[in-house]
Amino acid sequence: MPKTIEVTDLILRDAHQSLMATRMAMEDMVPACEDLDNAGYWSLECWGGATFDSCIRFLNEDPWERLRTFRKLLPNTRLQMLLRGQNLLGYRHYEDGVVERFVEKVAENGMDVFRVFDALNDIRNLQTSIRAVKKVGKHAQGTICYTVSPVHTIQSFVELARQLKKMGCDSLCIKDMAGLLKPKPAYDLVSGIKRACGDDLPVHLHVHATTGVTLVSIMKAVEAGCDIVDTAISSMSLGPGHNPTESFIEMLEGTEFTTRLDLERILRVKEHFNKIRPRYTEFLSNITGVDTEIFESQIPGGMISNMESQLKGQGAADKLKQVLAEVPNVRRICGYPPLVTPSSQIVGTQAVFNVLMGNYKVLTGEFADLMLGYYGRTLGDKDPDVLKKAAEHARKQPITCRPADLLKPEWEQLRTEAIALKGCNGSDEDVLTYAMFPQVAPKFFASRHEGPKNLGKVLEMPKPSAPAPKSQAVVPAAPLASGSTQYVITINGKSHNVTVSQK
Repeated sequence: MPKTIEVTDLILRDAHQSLMATRMAMEDMVPACEDLDNAGYWSLECWGGATFDSCIRFLNEDPWERLRTFRKLLPNTRLQMLLRGQNLLGYRHYEDGVVERFVEKVAENGMDVFRVFDALNDIRNLQTSIRAVKKVGKHAQGTICYTVSPVHTIQSFVELARQLKKMGCDSLCIKDMAGLLKPKPAYDLVSGIKRACGDDLPVHLHVHATTGVTLVSIMKAVEAGCDIVDTAISSMSLGPGHNPTESFIEMLEGTEFTTRLDLERILRVKEHFNKIRPRYTEFLSNITGVDTEIFESQIPGGMISNMESQLKGQGAADKLKQVLAEVPNVRRICGYPPLVTPSSQIVGTQAVFNVLMGNYKVLTGEFADLMLGYYGRTLGDKDPDVLKKAAEHARKQPITCRPADLLKPEWEQLRTEAIALKGCNGSDEDVLTYAMFPQVAPKFFASRHEGPKNLGKVLEMPKPSAPAPKSQAVVPAAPLASGSTQYVITINGKSHNVTVSQK
């Protein structure tokens, strides 16, 4: 009997984050929800990551209301989110009390599966959030952020898997943010985890399509024992996004594996997003095909479209290639962190500064903190000269403890500050929104009553034009002795001999 491979579709979160800078409005997703809910998915990823930020920064939409709406529209399917461990959805570490309250509220609003990761694969940064997920009775998925470097090996990832199992994770995710996981390592990693952790711990694979190799990697992972894979509806796939759901279904035909997906419903979802996608053309990534240079830069798919958008806004779009080339250098300097939020943004921004202003002439505060250990520990050693500059810039010394151990309880202070803002409703959800994005939340609270914005352009029907000739061809014949050239021109199926003088 064929083994059923479960599928998580990313259309409601990472698909549009990777392809169009997370700009898709909720109203453009709602019509597809009935088919998505009944298509047979293991889960639907719909929240977390840059979604929260984009909702309040660009779409004037309450992300908590988005979650509640998805819960109502998708009653038969697990809802899944991406949680940045001790960073939650923000770009700094939060003290344990805030982490616990956040997980509790997210679960209360309808979330089922929490994919918990740390940008540095520092297990200490996962402990509190995984414990909090287990406490509220939800599915805790421990995550291995896959990367390639001189210090990362299959065995080091397998050891991380063992630690995550000991922490009580319900499943494991191999998270390949940039399409770096090649077929052979995919097979070796999944089989290694299965040997170390047993078949009773499901392994879930998340890969991007950017480099063009990962559909094969998915198949090799499945052959090695992978239980669940991430895909995206074909009309919102490929480029810096993900592999197509329909392609995965078809790929399994004739093998010892199958899915329980309803292809008819999935094709209806495909057609819906085929119509929606053109409305967001201005946000679409310029990477529409394969980019094997990503094996060098390792920039994750979700960041490329945002980086392109930011550089365009600064009038520096022509610097993208230089920035991508500088990213590996910055990554080496700070100990080879995997590139995923927030480390990808930190390393990427420092690469931009290096290109525009000179190497490490200007440091961001976040880069200094990464160098000094305030985001956690990296597997590789850091450059001592830049480490010294970071300490001088930040006016503090490197640390080796769990960063959150240095934080004092902050909930009451966050609540006091949030409630003082115009438009804050005083709920824990609003306080948490403020905690995640204190610079953006005040403006959002003040304008929330205006309702959500849709940044997609209304597509105009093309104006009728005069009918074009059915066909036209110009075929040169051999030059004539006179120095003229004879052509055979075909228009609307009728051929005409024309001689053109060279005089």
